[in-house]
Amino acid sequence: MTALFKQPINNQLFIPFITAGDPNSEATIDLALALQEAGASAIELGIPYSDPVADGPVIQKASSRSLKNGMNIVKAIKLVPEMRKKGLNIPIILFTYYNPVLQLDQESFFALLRENAIDGLLIPDIPFEESEELREKCKEYSIAFISLVAPTSSSRIKMIAEAAEGFIYCVSSLGVTGVRKNFDDSIASFLEEVRKHSKVPVAVGFGVSSREQVEQLAHMCDGVVVGSALVREIERLQPSLIDEYTRRDAVEEFKNFARTFVSQ
Repeated sequence: MTALFKQPINNQLFIPFITAGDPNSEATIDLALALQEAGASAIELGIPYSDPVADGPVIQKASSRSLKNGMNIVKAIKLVPEMRKKGLNIPIILFTYYNPVLQLDQESFFALLRENAIDGLLIPDIPFEESEELREKCKEYSIAFISLVAPTSSSRIKMIAEAAEGFIYCVSSLGVTGVRKNFDDSIASFLEEVRKHSKVPVAVGFGVSSREQVEQLAHMCDGVVVGSALVREIERLQPSLIDEYTRRDAVEEFKNFARTFVSQ
């Protein structure tokens, strides 16, 4: 099993998502460092894609902004060494759809992951049953393949959870990512079933958007994945993040916002 977290997990995991190249490459690097300072356990670095089927409108708009800036999967992967040079030392999980991987071809893709120190891989549009080749390739390159499991997975929960690496990403509700006010009443039993079979940390995502929700989930799981709420904040701060003279203050404001999702 490929480990993602090198140290024992003592606190709740905070795994933020940002889109590479939103609002630009320089800001992406600074935002990643700010998330580390805010207490992030790892970062999901999203590859912008024109047809992001699992993403809601907030992240779709971030992908569109990034693509207009010329970002692509190769450029995004090559941002990671720049982050490392500036002091980033937490794991980076690449979040991408399968089509950009196919366009590169798998050998070139995995060579890039290894050359640029990517720690984990998450591909939401590949069903677990069709992921064996990718999972084997990840093992070969010592990359944690992050599996998604949803409440509708039902009889598949045991199979997915037992094979999980790094952490298992539990989808809080059906549909696409996005800010939500409430979780379904069945989430507690769903997470209990996943934890029963998982040997890796159990993290909840798809809709975690407030401090109150983090606290609500704390006793049910090992951590949270936060995407849309953070990406929406980046969109709000976009003009200041793009301007090199105002970026520092904007990044500090973003960092303070991100801290609200860190379990105390």
